[in-house]
Amino acid sequence: MQKRIVLLLTLLTAVSAVAQVGGRATYQFLNLVTSTRQAALGGKNVTNYDYDPTQGMFNPAAINPAMDNQLSLNYANYIGDVNYGTATYAYLWDRRTQVLHTGVTYINYGSFDGYDENGNPTDEFSGGELALSFGHARNIAFTDFHVGGNVKFISSKLEQYTSFGVALDIGVMYVYEDWDLHITGVARNLGAQLKPYENTQERLPFELIFGISQTLQNIPIRWHFTLENMQKWDVAFANPNRDEIDLEGTVTTENIGFLDNAFRHMIFGIEIFPESGFNLRLGYNVRRAEELRIIDQRSFAGLTGGFSIKLNKLRLSYAYSRFNSAATTSTFGLNINLQ
Repeated sequence: MQKRIVLLLTLLTAVSAVAQVGGRATYQFLNLVTSTRQAALGGKNVTNYDYDPTQGMFNPAAINPAMDNQLSLNYANYIGDVNYGTATYAYLWDRRTQVLHTGVTYINYGSFDGYDENGNPTDEFSGGELALSFGHARNIAFTDFHVGGNVKFISSKLEQYTSFGVALDIGVMYVYEDWDLHITGVARNLGAQLKPYENTQERLPFELIFGISQTLQNIPIRWHFTLENMQKWDVAFANPNRDEIDLEGTVTTENIGFLDNAFRHMIFGIEIFPESGFNLRLGYNVRRAEELRIIDQRSFAGLTGGFSIKLNKLRLSYAYSRFNSAATTSTFGLNINLQ
């Protein structure tokens, strides 16, 4: 058991050694949550290994035979007129080839009023992006390790500018059934723009995620712990709401220490009655909470929640989350068993 965990951690360390650090990236929609379940558990959750095919879009190592003939649809009104959604499907080809997985993610930025350089109104314009993914996973023979990969073809149009790209996700997952324990690591969005918007080539939003989860023995609760953005240590920035001004007008910005930075990589989640027809989900995203927290005011930033209910071959789900200080986001999901 200990040797297997050490092997998994060694593999994750090897991947992180080549991770990109810092810089701005394009196609940021690729890191939006893919399902209500993920949104309710705080976002970036990568440890579920069951029927839900949307998990395979974020962690291809999670693709497994239980996803066979499962179709999942998810939709979120993100911010203002911006909305996005996902659709995923998995099919068990045979016991040798195992499961083939496909998914699509889209985001629509809505309509914008156009103006020229002199401030004169022009035509309205819109923007949208789409990614089509194909994934597959395999169990490493005679072990509890699973490896998987996704290939994503990306199309983006912002006003008159278009861009195309390709990306690869690589995941490794350890599933120890005796303890119902899952340990996983994912390297996401390895790739490049094939066609930039204009002349400048932009990098993709590479991210390295580590996760662990387990169902408690004799208690219907599954806990989740996720470390996001492991390719970059310094993910924190000073919140201007916490600036201090002395009598002389000198501004002292927030001091972010080692532990504060460490906690901002963490996401916590629990599922209550995870395997029943009705379950509850709660999550807490530390970085989001710190970035959105307002002094002397309860905003419940960082807290997420949701539920799902199964009706015969349908599973309906909902998630509540807050991605900005002005509004909340509701995500709706439908999973259909086509068996």
